Order: sequence, then C-alpha cells, then structure tokens
Amino acid sequence: MPTILEWGPLSRVRRNHALEHATLQVLAEHNPTLRMAGYSDTGGFWLLGDVPSEQVDEAVHQALARLEGGEHNLAVHPNCGTNFVTAGFLAGTLGWLSMLGARNTRDKLERWPMIVSLVTIALILAQPLGLLLQARVTTEAEMGGLQVSGIQRQQRGRLPVHRVFTQG
Repeated sequence: MPTILEWGPLSRVRRNHALEHATLQVLAEHNPTLRMAGYSDTGGFWLLGDVPSEQVDEAVHQALARLEGGEHNLAVHPNCGTNFVTAGFLAGTLGWLSMLGARNTRDKLERWPMIVSLVTIALILAQPLGLLLQARVTTEAEMGGLQVSGIQRQQRGRLPVHRVFTQG
C-alpha cells in the first residue's frame, strides 16, 4: 500500500527537491565559493544565484544522470531548510518545555543553565536527524522517470534566478 510520501504531488516535490540538491552539489563541485539557494515545487525548482545558464543546464543534467546512476547521497544537502527546521523545532520545543511551570523571572533565570544545555543537546541531535529526514521524507533520490523539460533564466530585481521545469 502506498504511503502519503508516494502521493502524486508530494512525490513530485520530493523528487524535484532531490534534483535541486544534486544540482546545487554539482555546481559547488565546480565552484566551491558559489552562493546559491533553491526552492522546489511540483513543477520543478528554482535556483537563486548568479551562475551562467549554460552551467545550470549542464549541472541539472549531470545531477539527474548521477542520481539515476545511484549517487543518492547527492539528494541530501547540508544547508537544506529541513536541517534548519529540525534544529529550530527541537531547540524551541526543549526550551519551551524547560520553562513550563516557571512562575516568575527568578524561576526562569534559575533554569537558564538547564535551558542552554538542553538546547545545545537539541542542536547536536538535530544535525543527523535533519539529514535523516531529508533522506527519508523531504527528498526522493529515485527519479522514477522524472525529466527536465526546460530551464529559464529570469531576473528578480538584481537577483538572477533559474526556473528548472520537470515532468514525469
């Protein structure tokens, strides 16, 4: 029985997210100082950053081929928002739980060392957990016939962006 993660639109976003990450990693292999960001949706993904369109085109197709060739590690990116959300959720939740029952400022200040310790532990745990969530939930490295149907360069103010369209 299929899971919710295999549902059409969600599956498309997860596969596009994996291809976005793989593309960013391929681009970084060629230019480690490159500063870019991405955003995926059902129709493909956006790449924000100043990079020539020819490099984007080459990187997208190379990333797709490498994912299809089994390099599934490319689908997980260390600077993905999933990692940041995981860290924020864990740290915020432990910080909030630490304050339950605190009645006044003195109670809160007395808990400060415990809060800092728990939030630090949360941030340490969030690193591997965020990567695991990417690999199992927010990306899908099996492309399942996903194809690149086009790439367009646009200018958003002073920020160049590329829209990568996918289908399948």
